[in-house]
Amino acid sequence: MTKRFFSRLLGPISVPCLLLGLVFFAASLTPSLIPRGPEVQGVLGGLVTALGYLSGKIVGLVARAADLPRLPRALARILTWVFSAVIIALFLWVLAYSLTWQNDLRLKMQMAPADALQIVRIVTIAIATFAVAFGLGRLVASLFRLIRGQFYRVMPPRRANVLGVIAVVLILFLVTRDGILDRVVTALDESYEAAQALFDDAPPPPTEPRMTGSAASLVDWTAIGKPGREFITSGPDAKDIAAFSGRPALDPIRVYVGRANAESPRDRAELALAELRRLGAFDRAVLIIASPTGTGWMDPGSHDPVEYMHNGDIATVAVQYSYLQSPLALLLETNTGLEQAIALQDVVHGYWKTLPEDARPRLYVHGLSLGAWSSMYATNIFRLLDDPIDGAFWVGPPFPSSFWNYVQNQRNPGSPWVLPQIGDGSLVRYASRTSDASAAPADWGPMRIVILQYSSDPIVFYDPRSLWRPPEWMRDPAADDMSEHLFFMPIVTQFQLALDLALSFGSPPGYGHAYYAQSYIVPWAQVTDPLGWTSDASDLLKAHCDNGFQNGCSE
Repeated sequence: MTKRFFSRLLGPISVPCLLLGLVFFAASLTPSLIPRGPEVQGVLGGLVTALGYLSGKIVGLVARAADLPRLPRALARILTWVFSAVIIALFLWVLAYSLTWQNDLRLKMQMAPADALQIVRIVTIAIATFAVAFGLGRLVASLFRLIRGQFYRVMPPRRANVLGVIAVVLILFLVTRDGILDRVVTALDESYEAAQALFDDAPPPPTEPRMTGSAASLVDWTAIGKPGREFITSGPDAKDIAAFSGRPALDPIRVYVGRANAESPRDRAELALAELRRLGAFDRAVLIIASPTGTGWMDPGSHDPVEYMHNGDIATVAVQYSYLQSPLALLLETNTGLEQAIALQDVVHGYWKTLPEDARPRLYVHGLSLGAWSSMYATNIFRLLDDPIDGAFWVGPPFPSSFWNYVQNQRNPGSPWVLPQIGDGSLVRYASRTSDASAAPADWGPMRIVILQYSSDPIVFYDPRSLWRPPEWMRDPAADDMSEHLFFMPIVTQFQLALDLALSFGSPPGYGHAYYAQSYIVPWAQVTDPLGWTSDASDLLKAHCDNGFQNGCSE
């Protein structure tokens, strides 16, 4: 009985489809943007093997539906043996070289090389992953047969087949979208909200009236959340900045409003504006409207340096829109971030433009990762035409950003996709790990926009269309932190890049999605043009901030 159950569940194994799966597995062993360990490689190999198998089954179903002629059985058997030998040889050759390819990429990223390929672990994990995926596929197929059998009773077979497929797709969509997914999102949001130590678990508020969250502040300290409290209480003060510059400095102004501080995006933006006015932020030389990442985190490697550059005569404002990690917020709370960025820019810019031009700060917008996307989205053409901001600095913008895609596609012919040149460089410039946006054919115009993106960052360079065609950057010669062995294969490359998305946050500083202070400094100087700032000053600040990834520049 049990044997019959598993036999019906698993069904017969198709050798040609399994061979196609092995081709997919072999392709998955080639490098992508981020190095992979044996566990990750095993999961990836198992998934793409299952997808290869599924692709073969789909081709077979289409061939039978089209009533295409079949090969004679003897010839089919010979071809199967020939292709089996070729594909297994290819698989073993790729498996042998995969360590060389991965170590080449690891060395480019200044990572220690892997000591061994750990073939047994990779293959074992791949087989287990394939078995799980195969079993799930058979369960879906069994559901289809069950539903189709019911349709057979009341309609012709062809119509029953079509409606059976539609019914299964709808069931899976409704179960995941309106059942599991909603509960997962709610649970994640609640868990991250608790993890941010809101309300009763908050540490004591700052005692200085100049700080957001103090007794004199309009923003309730207990509702700000951990990322906001860290942003407010960290960073350089006037003493730190004066010690670096050798001249008197001001305490930078940092305003942060948490998601729990008000009900709606507009209310939170209005609260942020009121706090800016209380602290005298519009009397400073520079005002930055920053969009945080998904959890509300503000990168100290970005904000500390620019405060040193302007000798503390600067204010920064940000509003939290989510508690989720950026990849989850990107998928599940996209509109929330966009709505909050629009509200904050609209409110702050709306007040700023009422001030006399000679008595207001220079206004800039900024964001990292998901914050870059929301900041770009909020910086619309109508606001720029009305009373334009002075510039923007966006870092690691996610691939779906429409503004980023528009600018990328305006690149000058011959310039690389990962570091494009836009016109004469008077309006938009790009920076990377190896380029700081200081060189361009023309001088800066009245507005300055810099986009910083690492060529190995899959958050930026993931391409959904890589399911069937190579990404634009694969058509160019490999950048210095890319492997020369990049290989495109439909479906497989898509899954490699999707896995890179998850691995990119663990990259060494200066690679993947791990942006750090040294990469921010010269681009910030290019965008905000600090008074009396020189390239030597940038070098000194780089040395001062040389304390690792995400550590900022404060003592």
